[in-house]
This record gives sequence, structure tokens and C-alpha cells, in this order.
Amino acid sequence: MYGLIGKFTAKAGTRDDLAKILLEGIGGMPGCLSYVVAVDPADDNILWITEVWENKESHEASLGLPAVQDAIKRGRPLIDGMEMIATTNPVGGYGLMAS
Repeated sequence: MYGLIGKFTAKAGTRDDLAKILLEGIGGMPGCLSYVVAVDPADDNILWITEVWENKESHEASLGLPAVQDAIKRGRPLIDGMEMIATTNPVGGYGLMAS
């Protein structure tokens, strides 16, 4: 498996709108086992994105999906910064399901 942990800094007052955009259209991404968007309880502008994929190729292919491209286009104006915190190799966990 292939995992990612990312940190998005939203422009002031837009975090919830950005979270909604990131969550739209995520169903049916081939190879996606888990995609979690979480708000940071200590910072009103931070979102944490945690993803688990069957493999790296599935993740890379998802970036070309129309729904993902649309989310990127609509979300980009709301983002002040993006940071890749880590890539991981998940070994399992609760709630991971094959797509």
C-alpha cells in the first residue's frame, strides 16, 4: 500500500469551504482505500489530509480524474500553502477496505 499525509493551509476564513471541496467527488477513486480530511483543532486555517492507496500508481492516476481536477481548480484559490508531511507504506488498519 501507499500512503500520504499532507497539510493544507487555507486562506483565513476559507478552511471549511476548502474541506468541502476536497471531500466532493472522492467516492469511486480507483485504488483509494482511505481518504480523510481533518481540521486542526489548534489552528483555524489548517487541514490535514491522510490518504491510503492500493499502490502509488493508483494515487498518481487519481490526479487525472475529472472530479479531482475540478476540485484542484476550485480549491487552489483558497489555499495559502501545501506541505507534504510524509509518504508511508501502510501495513493495515481498521476501516481499510478494498475498492
